Amino acid sequence: MPSNKSVSDAPISQFINCRILRGHTLQREDLWVRDGKILDPEKLFFDEQGFADRLVDCGGSIVAPGFIDVQINGGYGVDFSQPTEDVAAGVSLVAKKVLEHGVTSFCPTLVTSPPAVYHQVLPQVQVHDGGPDGAGVLGFHLEGPFISPEKKGAHPERYLRTFGSGGMEDLTEVYGGLDGVAMVTLAPELPHSQSVVRMLCQKGIAVSLGHSVANLSQAEDAVQHGASFITHLFNAMLPFHHRDPGIVGLLTSDRIPAGRTVFYGMIADGIHTNPAALRIAHRAHPAGLVLVTDAIAAMGLPPGRHPLGQQVIEIQGLHAYVSGTKTLSGSIATMDMCVRHFKQASGCSVEEALEAASLHPAQLLGISQKKGNLDYGADADLVLLDDALRVRTTYISGEEVWRKDA
Repeated sequence: MPSNKSVSDAPISQFINCRILRGHTLQREDLWVRDGKILDPEKLFFDEQGFADRLVDCGGSIVAPGFIDVQINGGYGVDFSQPTEDVAAGVSLVAKKVLEHGVTSFCPTLVTSPPAVYHQVLPQVQVHDGGPDGAGVLGFHLEGPFISPEKKGAHPERYLRTFGSGGMEDLTEVYGGLDGVAMVTLAPELPHSQSVVRMLCQKGIAVSLGHSVANLSQAEDAVQHGASFITHLFNAMLPFHHRDPGIVGLLTSDRIPAGRTVFYGMIADGIHTNPAALRIAHRAHPAGLVLVTDAIAAMGLPPGRHPLGQQVIEIQGLHAYVSGTKTLSGSIATMDMCVRHFKQASGCSVEEALEAASLHPAQLLGISQKKGNLDYGADADLVLLDDALRVRTTYISGEEVWRKDA
């Protein structure tokens, strides 16, 4: 069927026989795509008298926005914190592999490392859209080294840093440049951290609070200076206490500026967070929950010993430990596993589970005008799932990039 050539020569795809996630609900509607964007069918029909060039039968699938992972340390044998001559090749390998788990965009995450690692790794990877070769890169997530030694988790203490009075000079000294950085995790109790939070936010870089012994007041101050995320809630922070709930208290704080949302990452792998804690967080603040994998190089690999930054990690079953200890060190879960576990453990709706892996991370990064939803004009990054939330097909810019074998 012809398209109206006066508007665009690009072919129009019509996804039929599907339930699309739009307006927080699953709706039995068709989805129209042209030039990698989602079309408003009314404008297409009435303003352009356009029609579909291609029908895509979704076979009753759920169509959701592509998943976005804002904390992933590597996978399939690749560790983003290991400097190599071709870091981009490792990022590209992971980008290709995560398509089968519905991930269409991600933030490669670097754990605490010496300055030389940042100086070598960061310039090698550019922010770019996804496509047939793999998921898009939204920018790096730098988790450390400006964190608390008391809550270092698997981060090597010898590379931890504090801020001098300059603040931003410390960032430049450690990281080199901040081009291509989407998010920085830091501990807000560190001296001079608030000016750093403010300056990072002014540069459009999201600030996350984590690996920290901050009390609630310190966390609230950081939010008022622009911090908007909590790195893997409950993990590597003070436990909730009724007299001072610490960073966890941000979920119900009355000192969050009007119109602002504090988002929080949850590793819903069944290991890092007890299902009861997951339910408490979700029921207290459902709009802020962001599913993250916190996956390490061993994701997709067999049990054994694998590198993570400057440490060696041991995989035992579904657990990833710092070798020789029982300290958890990231996960080997995939994003689709996290979506399924979150729904099962929390009792949330299908829509909530899907939005926690798509809409919420997009809102956190300030890109929800084009990612994380299926609104008209948004990027046509899609994941087709069955009713058990298993990935069937992944699309980027309206083009199929991965399909489950029949």
